[in-house]
Amino acid sequence: MKIYLAPMEGITGYVFRNAYMACYGGIDTCFTPFLSNPVLNQIELHDVLPEHNRDLHVIPQILTNRPETFAAIAGTLKDYGYSEVNLNLGCPSGTVVAKKRGAGALREPRELDRLLDGIYSTSPLPVSVKCRIGISSEAEWEDILEVLLKYPMTELIIHPRFQKEFYKGNVHMEAFALAYERIRGTKCALCYNGDITTPEDYRRLVQMYPDISAVMLGRGLLWNPELAEQIRQEEALSDGASKDTSPTDPPKPDIQRLKAFLDLLYHGYKEEMDREGPALMKLKELWSYLQVYTGLPSKELRPLWKSKTLAEYRDVVNLLLGKI
Repeated sequence: MKIYLAPMEGITGYVFRNAYMACYGGIDTCFTPFLSNPVLNQIELHDVLPEHNRDLHVIPQILTNRPETFAAIAGTLKDYGYSEVNLNLGCPSGTVVAKKRGAGALREPRELDRLLDGIYSTSPLPVSVKCRIGISSEAEWEDILEVLLKYPMTELIIHPRFQKEFYKGNVHMEAFALAYERIRGTKCALCYNGDITTPEDYRRLVQMYPDISAVMLGRGLLWNPELAEQIRQEEALSDGASKDTSPTDPPKPDIQRLKAFLDLLYHGYKEEMDREGPALMKLKELWSYLQVYTGLPSKELRPLWKSKTLAEYRDVVNLLLGKI
């Protein structure tokens, strides 16, 4: 089973990917945050440059509702040595959806059909798709799936929520089950994405859907950087003769590795950005997830949220790590 790092806008760029892969294991492929400009802007270009992704298996993701834009971006990526791209049909952002991009492209199956026809007839690279199951209604998914299966997707990555749900509420596993039955036995690989936050979540998923090719981890990996490794350990145990399935306390955070990870991010963002403010914002955003991993109470993190310089941030983080 492959494990993917999800594309998370503003978070899982090349600095994060390199720092994460230097300190943690278990990830096979990293998907980039979406690219959307026919001529890549500086941020997009830096994220996909081969020299920024050495020793990583990376699949760039493209967000557009124009086949000609998709083909232009894919052509640039091919020139940089990439062998596959991913189409974003899942972003739930209101501004994206209003432009009929991301999950907004799912609203009208006929328009989706025209978009995919244009993309698959002009893309210079093979294309996988990451999508949601519609805008707001379960009735939408079957028509969307019918359109998707007309095209030679290398892989279909499904986040079984509606656009209007964003990341809230329970995932709709009946929608994933429908895709599983339709795709099983075809040449299209199937990947599950959504609410895998523990090795137990992973185990239940693969017990129900043993023929999926991959799982994609997003917020779960930010809440627990060791999650992919713990899933690999879960796989190794399941391959053994016996397994104790009784619940256990979660392992304590590996503080030395966390410190190394945060140090690499600190230096990476400091070098990448010409101003302290954006770098500081990225580091604080990650800590909004790491609070779960560290178990630190909210009051302990107040000095971190109030830090105004990178130096002040680093002093606070060193104090915090000493309390875990």
